[in-house]
Amino acid sequence: MNKEFWKAAGIRALKTICQTAIAMIPTGIMINEVNWITVLGTSALAGVLSILTSISTGLPEVDE
Repeated sequence: MNKEFWKAAGIRALKTICQTAIAMIPTGIMINEVNWITVLGTSALAGVLSILTSISTGLPEVDE
């Protein structure tokens, strides 16, 4: 795993974190009613899982 791999995996994980956070914020609810601890924790876990998936299965955008 080289620098290119880690950069691509990091970008993919960041996208996953953002997508998870957006999905966890329900529509029609006031912003101050969102449980931010749950949103952040779940999003962070999704990012870790994305990195682990990239390590175990590889990334199609990176030649290894």
